Parts: sequence; C-alpha cells; structure tokens
Amino acid sequence: MKAKNIVLKLLVALIGFTGFSQALNDGPYVFIENNKLVQKSIVDGKVITKKLKRTAFPKTFVPEASSFSGVEKMAVLSDIHGQYDLAIEILINNSIIDQDLNWSFGDGHFVIVGDIFDRGPKVNEMLWLIYKLEQQAKDKGGHLHFLLGNHEYMVLKKDLRYVHERYLEAGKLLGLDYDELYDNNTVLGRWLRSKPTILRINNHVFVHGGISQEFLSKISFDIEVINATMRASIDISKTELKSTDFYTNYYGKTGPIWYRGYFTDDLEHDAIDDVLSKTNSEHIVVGHCSFDEIIRVYNGKIFGVDSSIKKGEYGEVLFIENGTYSRGLKDGTRKDFE
Repeated sequence: MKAKNIVLKLLVALIGFTGFSQALNDGPYVFIENNKLVQKSIVDGKVITKKLKRTAFPKTFVPEASSFSGVEKMAVLSDIHGQYDLAIEILINNSIIDQDLNWSFGDGHFVIVGDIFDRGPKVNEMLWLIYKLEQQAKDKGGHLHFLLGNHEYMVLKKDLRYVHERYLEAGKLLGLDYDELYDNNTVLGRWLRSKPTILRINNHVFVHGGISQEFLSKISFDIEVINATMRASIDISKTELKSTDFYTNYYGKTGPIWYRGYFTDDLEHDAIDDVLSKTNSEHIVVGHCSFDEIIRVYNGKIFGVDSSIKKGEYGEVLFIENGTYSRGLKDGTRKDFE
C-alpha cells in the first residue's frame, strides 16, 4: 500500500478521536525501531501496537529549498495551537482543502507560519493532516510550507509548559515523555526536523516571530544557512547552546522565533526599511503576536497573521495573489484591506 493511502486511513481514524472525557483516544505515533516501523495508538485508554511495512513511511526527510520565485498565489495561516476543528473549518471555507480534507489550492503555495504545537487538544491530528497535504500539494503543482515556530522548538527541546493535558496523559500511557513522541526516532519527529524557520517566496519573507535589527547585526542573513543552523540546534542541549551567544542570538527575544518588536516597540519606518533592505524583501509576514484579525502595519510592509485561532473561536487566512492582499474570513468571505 502506498504511503499516502496509509496516511489517509490514519486521518480517518484520527477524526474520530475526541479527547479523554472518559477514555483517552490518541495517535497514531509511528516509531522507527532498528529501521522498522512500529505504530502505537491509544484506543479507549489502551495502547494498541502494530508493526508496519518498512516502506509505509519514509525514514529520512531531506530539507527543501527555502526560497521560491514566480509564485502567483499564496495563502498564509498561523498559530493553530491544536485547534484542529477550527482550522479545518477555515481551510475548507477558504478552498484550501475540500470537504474530504484533500488539497484544493491547485498550484498555490500555502504557508503555515509556525505554532501548531501546544495549548489545544488536537496537535497530532493537525500534523498528520499537514503531512498528507504536503504531498498532495506537490502532486497538484502546488506547495505546502510548514515553518517551525517557538512552540515547535519548545516541545522539540523538552519545554512542555504549554502542552495540553491530553498529551501528558497519552505520554504516561505510552511510557514516554511528550517530547519523545516527536524525537528523532519517530516519523513525524524526523519530518519536523527537516522544516525551515524562515522562508522566502517572491519578495516576501515568512518567519514566525520576525527579523530584528539586533539579529541582523550579529547574523548574516542567509536563509539556507540560518535554517540549517536552527535544524542542527534542535537536538543540542539548551545548556550547551547557552555556553556561547548562540542561544541568545537565535532563541532569544530578538531572534526569529520569539521577536515581537514589529508590534510592541513602536519602531521607526527607517528601522523597518533597514530590515527589508538587509533581507532583500519588500514584505515580512509573521505570526506569534495574536490579534482579532489579520493586520498589516508600516504601510503594508509587515503582516501579522496570528488571528487568535488558539482561542478556538475564530481565525483568518491571508491571501496574496498577483500582488494583491485580502483576508479570508472564517466563513470564506474575502475582505480587502482598508
């Protein structure tokens, strides 16, 4: 059976899992043990283990290019935080996926600007859906880009402060800490470790937090190098990273996954122009800072696309099509920026 068909079956199973009001249902988690694939799921509070064919999933994931040009249509979403049901509603209504949860955005590029992890109860479901859609998009000439945000890095580096209690319970049943469900011995863990932190499409730079002047004063802006550096840092201990300036530069408050200055620091336009010049871009699109709707500031040079999906009530998609920008509302209505 082809891997994509297996993923479709996994998605069908996942949709039926609603939490653990009585007995926990969760998974699947696919572990790589001695080059073999072992799937573990929790059904009605019991762990179900199943051996898969060696070819059911890839065991290595090669990072893709970090820059793309000539793209005519893009859609951008951010900070899903385990709110799978709401995200599905938004994506269906805005024709990113169809009613069967399959890719319907054609040759468009769909960018998720980080923070699928933490807070909400359906993180694993969202990850498997993105995993499936990623391949479907390629088959249709499109592309799905999943950038790592601060909450992805937090979980991968064993900071579990914001993990939903459902997953802490799942970890106990599986005899593992939550971060081990996505470590380098799992399919999703290796897949996550191939993902970028920064992306360029046409004249837009996408990053979860932002690119600060402070970061650019210390780090040369080479997207491929920065992405490779961040990927390599995932499995290095925080103590070792903090032994130099590395942790402050990359993981600190002015680093690309934590920076909030576009919205909190009342920056001068010259500062924004300096960042755009040094990143060779005309627009920067970020998540991380929550708003009631998608916003643009600094004369449209900065877009904030964290529309508070994490609350489980509302959210929006940013559309960029042939140089025009619009907000895709929860119900699928398009609204131009005023």
